[in-house]
Amino acid sequence: MNHLTERLTHHLVTRLATSGDDRGDVPGWVLVTVMTAGLVTTLWIVADDQLREIFSSALGRVTGP
Repeated sequence: MNHLTERLTHHLVTRLATSGDDRGDVPGWVLVTVMTAGLVTTLWIVADDQLREIFSSALGRVTGP
């Protein structure tokens, strides 16, 4: 993960851990959403060329030569 994502995740986890009031499971869903977005972003950065190739190949098969 990049530095900004790590800082935001750390801040969010720290904030949720020190929160005194109980708001149900909303903070858990927020954490899941943030972590999923970070994972998707990381995978996209790492596999950008491969994803473009797969997408182009799939479109080529659907539209024909």
